[in-house]
Amino acid sequence: MQIGYKLAAEAFGPAELVRQAVLAERAGFDFVEISDHYHPWLDNQGHSPFAWTVLGSIAAKTSRIGLATGVTCPTVRYHPAIVAQAAATLALLSDGRFVLGVGSGERLNEHVTGVGFPDAVSTRHEMLREALEIIRLLWRGGYQSYEGKHLRLRDARVFDLPAELPLIAVAASGPASTRIAAELGDGLFATEDKAEIVRQYRDAGGGGPRYAEVPMAWAPDEHTAAKAALETSRWAVTGWKVMSELPNPVNFDAATTTVREEDILEKFACGPDAARYVEVAQRFVDAGFDRLVMQNAGPDPDGFIDFYQRELASRIPALTPGGGRG
Repeated sequence: MQIGYKLAAEAFGPAELVRQAVLAERAGFDFVEISDHYHPWLDNQGHSPFAWTVLGSIAAKTSRIGLATGVTCPTVRYHPAIVAQAAATLALLSDGRFVLGVGSGERLNEHVTGVGFPDAVSTRHEMLREALEIIRLLWRGGYQSYEGKHLRLRDARVFDLPAELPLIAVAASGPASTRIAAELGDGLFATEDKAEIVRQYRDAGGGGPRYAEVPMAWAPDEHTAAKAALETSRWAVTGWKVMSELPNPVNFDAATTTVREEDILEKFACGPDAARYVEVAQRFVDAGFDRLVMQNAGPDPDGFIDFYQRELASRIPALTPGGGRG
């Protein structure tokens, strides 16, 4: 079991994200994972710096903690050749600490280039397959070309390649994407505590690490924590079918007006009760995930990191499937 800290690039500026990563390393987290967005989910989150620049700065200011994208879409906003080059460079700068998390993308971020984000999920999956094939091809070394249904590559070479290539964790939520993760990735990435995602991944031949984001909101009292999560992170209760389709923060604001504090409390661990955090984390362990990312939506990141170090660092990493029963 490894425990990560989520760097919410939609909620903090670049220098603050680097500062939090340094704190996370001191607190004993195994890795940090950063969202790779062009827009925040909601305007009141107020940020969306370039994740790759932030990761480079973190690599320079830390020495032990792992780094991961959670997740990058390598098909529209970025061409996979650029992602292959960026990931290889970051792996070198971090001395092999980088994990490339990829997924089929959200319209929120991918529509901005004006070339169009496919309506059909099947098309997005086809593009993700081709992107992963291109990345793998470039990581072999030498000049490479590729002719796909959606993506192309012409005489491209990544000159600076690490001796050990980054692990690729593929985001999945159903049978089609879990097959991609098993066939073309090295690991699985998910945002829901659904055992069927892990089962489908394993049935398709996947045997790598399984990453999942655990929703939390720390504050000295439950109401303050839930209120903060409601204000900035209520989009998290909408589910992937909504999260992947809406084009702008204003749309997410409109789509989440009916989310209540009770909905947040049902999904998130809120407030100062360590037992509740362990309970929510146990759901993901029981579902088969072994790389848990602590995703704090509370108002005080320093307070959360201190709370994790004092109350959770000895408990959550020790969780085992079925350990919360009885």
